[in-house]
Amino acid sequence: MKITDVRVRKIKSDGKLKAYVTVTFDNAFVIHNVKVIEGKNGAFIAMPSRRTKNGEYKDVAHPIHSEFRNEMKDVILDAYEKADDSEIVDIDDEDYEDGENSTVESLL
Repeated sequence: MKITDVRVRKIKSDGKLKAYVTVTFDNAFVIHNVKVIEGKNGAFIAMPSRRTKNGEYKDVAHPIHSEFRNEMKDVILDAYEKADDSEIVDIDDEDYEDGENSTVESLL
């Protein structure tokens, strides 16, 4: 499976969330709401997730193999670093915390 497009929407925020990303595979399949998060050891990605009835978060989609996850991470973080800072969106992290806000999808 080849990553054929990566679209980054940087977020203006005081929190750890730095961007939402849309990733397209083989020009045929897309995953929205991949998050770029600033951690203690640098930026990392978090796959889109939903809150279960018991309050846990479960990934909606995710790589099965660590090699592909690393490839995705490298491509996404590279695109994030190259993304234009002049187009940063001013939103509040809390509004998009659970990935269920339809506004996020319209931004991507």
